[in-house]
Amino acid sequence: MFVEAKDGTNLHVKDAGTGKPVVLIHGWPLTGDMFEYQTLALLEAGYRVITYDRRGFGQSGHPAGSYDYDTFADDLAAVLDKLNLTQANLVGFSMGGGEIARYLTRYGASRVAKAVLVGSVVPYVLKDGSNPDGVDESVFEEIRANIRKDRFDFLQTFGKQFYGVGLISQPVSQALLDWTFTLALMASPKATIDCVDAFSRTDFRGDLASFTVPTLIIHGTSDKTIPIDATGRAAARGIAGAQLIEYDGEPHGLFATAPDRLNRDLMAFIG
Repeated sequence: MFVEAKDGTNLHVKDAGTGKPVVLIHGWPLTGDMFEYQTLALLEAGYRVITYDRRGFGQSGHPAGSYDYDTFADDLAAVLDKLNLTQANLVGFSMGGGEIARYLTRYGASRVAKAVLVGSVVPYVLKDGSNPDGVDESVFEEIRANIRKDRFDFLQTFGKQFYGVGLISQPVSQALLDWTFTLALMASPKATIDCVDAFSRTDFRGDLASFTVPTLIIHGTSDKTIPIDATGRAAARGIAGAQLIEYDGEPHGLFATAPDRLNRDLMAFIG
């Protein structure tokens, strides 16, 4: 189905199953389909599973602008409202964690039961004087330059880092890397570039107080894309009562490198 956002952009939504609703919010530069392992496990366990493609990605509309977290939060609100979801469990991977943080600030938690941040950018990724554990701006400048130069080569190279593929380690198959590349190709080049600014520069530290629901944080200790010290561990310190589970040695794309463990932890937390 498609849900119309506040500005008229169409958001592509998949809604399947019954039971407790779980909304899976994807990371950059993929689509809602990245959660294949989680969707199948949750459906088989009796949950209702909702995924949607962020504006500019997948089968959602590809507008020229408005790739900022206030807009992304409004889009999430449109999905929750259209489906009339209550007691929803929100699971945000990577930049998808930012949607949850900004949604809770802008709309409150009346529709939300629990929140899960997986390899999330919350609370702040960019390195500066107030965030010495963050990622240097030069890294993001290089990402934007490489996307402009050859988006296709960049996406294939980035996919290997995403899953921790090295000379010795091969945690995912070549077929899965190819699938990831295909999902990323579906995005608008403009959205792909603009969202680098959105997830790297948006400071969510002021949003942490809005997490008034039980919150689980899962992060890989070997995440080279979104380092755990600036994000997962910092979020756990800043969100009252948050539970942090560290996946020792896991990379950013742990939804595919450690799917069984992630699925167990998600369902144990959701209940």
